[in-house]
Amino acid sequence: MDIDKYGPWAVIAGGSEGVGAEFAEQLARAGVHLVLLARKEEPLLATAEVCRAHGVEVRTLSVDLLAPDALDRIAVLTDDLAVGLLIYNAGANTYGHEFVTGDLDRFRAVIDLNITAQLTLVQHFGAPMRERRRGGILLVGSLSGYLGSAQISVYAAAKAFLRTFAEGLWLEMRDHEVDVVHLVLGVTRTPAMARAGLRWDRPGLRVSEPREVAAQGLASLANGPVVVVEEFAAIAAKHSGTDRAELLLAASAGAGKLLPPPGARTVTG
Repeated sequence: MDIDKYGPWAVIAGGSEGVGAEFAEQLARAGVHLVLLARKEEPLLATAEVCRAHGVEVRTLSVDLLAPDALDRIAVLTDDLAVGLLIYNAGANTYGHEFVTGDLDRFRAVIDLNITAQLTLVQHFGAPMRERRRGGILLVGSLSGYLGSAQISVYAAAKAFLRTFAEGLWLEMRDHEVDVVHLVLGVTRTPAMARAGLRWDRPGLRVSEPREVAAQGLASLANGPVVVVEEFAAIAAKHSGTDRAELLLAASAGAGKLLPPPGARTVTG
């Protein structure tokens, strides 16, 4: 980790558990001070203590990124810091439903968490990085963004948007010495995925571990715009094919074996 480029402070949105907590601890081991943002205070404070044990300073904020005052609260906490790295790991699907019979406000909340809040933080922390001509922005994406999906169509579309956004941001920031990478995750063994009811016992299921995912992401900061977690690179390539109907039907059949019944689906990462 190049602290001169990506330090001395990193902000991690969604930094309380799973992949976010692994990002935090690995950065702490490298000597990067941390600002951890998450809704749930208990795991947030627990991760902060683990990171402080590595000798770094850690600030925490229990915040709902959809709250109208979220950016103001984050700014109060960080405006006196030189933030060299932003990791946005807070994206999730909080509402699974067929679109035309679903609740439009709940779909908007999925868009706001995955897109609006992310763009807000990227602009807020990215502008000073551009001026200083150093820094990094790591946006955690999902294989869901490579194919449309029934019941989570809005979430999948949001992830596709963000991958394309990251590519454009990478082009805009590269001449200002700011690295941008969209890290694409597949199925990852996180508490959030467990809460979603993922069937871990499915034969042949490919699963990555948070520690390995975070390590790949941090090692790939300069390798943007898009990096797919190694275990899922072949799947991402396959899902980028042109026969969309065949790909969609095959993926839909597989998802039915992996996830709980439609109404109960909540997907993160």
